[in-house]
Amino acid sequence: MSELLQTELCGMKLSTPIFTASGTFGFGEEFADFIDLKRLGGVMVKCITLKPRRGNDGVRITETPSGMLNAIGLENPGVEVFLSNILPRIKDKMNVIVNVSGSSVEDYGKLAELLDVDGVTALELNISCPNVKDGGIIFGTDSRQAAKVTQAAKSSTSKPVIVKLSPNVTDITEIAKACEAAGADCLSLINTLMGMEINIHTWRPTLGNVTGGLSGGAIKPVALRMVWQVANVVKVPIIGMGGIRSAADAAEFFLAGASAVAIGTANFAEPAITMKIADDLEDYLRRCGLHSIKELIGKVRA
Repeated sequence: MSELLQTELCGMKLSTPIFTASGTFGFGEEFADFIDLKRLGGVMVKCITLKPRRGNDGVRITETPSGMLNAIGLENPGVEVFLSNILPRIKDKMNVIVNVSGSSVEDYGKLAELLDVDGVTALELNISCPNVKDGGIIFGTDSRQAAKVTQAAKSSTSKPVIVKLSPNVTDITEIAKACEAAGADCLSLINTLMGMEINIHTWRPTLGNVTGGLSGGAIKPVALRMVWQVANVVKVPIIGMGGIRSAADAAEFFLAGASAVAIGTANFAEPAITMKIADDLEDYLRRCGLHSIKELIGKVRA
């Protein structure tokens, strides 16, 4: 493994600063035939909730120009099954970052406590979900709610806490600053943009949930802009994500201020894309005469 890409993030030693985004890579083991999982910075496993979830009914995924819409509905086996059946299988194969979601602030505290175990490297808080105890307000669109969730998780675990920010806000920097002040060790951004598609023959929405999360190449310029904005107002590291399909895309995120990147939708089209991006990124650094990925971070001349 090249020293060019080796780095550290929140105390995590990374072979490469390349992660896989939650919901696009299963629990990691599904991709073991395609890539060296230990070469990844880490795998953000599919979202885990306190209780099992069956997800949404109807059509869950539809392709869009340069991307896709998904409305999976956080289908997962629940934290107990994850801890007893899944974590033992994967914990020695990769850095396991567990993405968690809850319906109340207390849910995040409970999940953080339950997952404070050997084999879990860090937690990623999915705050793009509604707080049912507070009228359905989305945690990630309200700075006070985002701060409460961050505090609940931080006070319940010894693991690094990464907060995944929603782009569906007026000013993402306010949410970012609130999470940092509440103790977040790292921020990841962006989550999907809300979108929809309508079948012109049936006059009905394509997705069973009507709306879904837009991801893929189409959202890269938005994600890049938001990473750059947040990097200018916080001191904690950032994991940039949103439409990364090549080393060139990844390099843009590093230049904008990200300390690491996560690959999402591209994994569906090319299961080994993360390794290609790592190899090409290494070549890019050599061509630029750089000795470490750290020399690229935040160097955009804006």
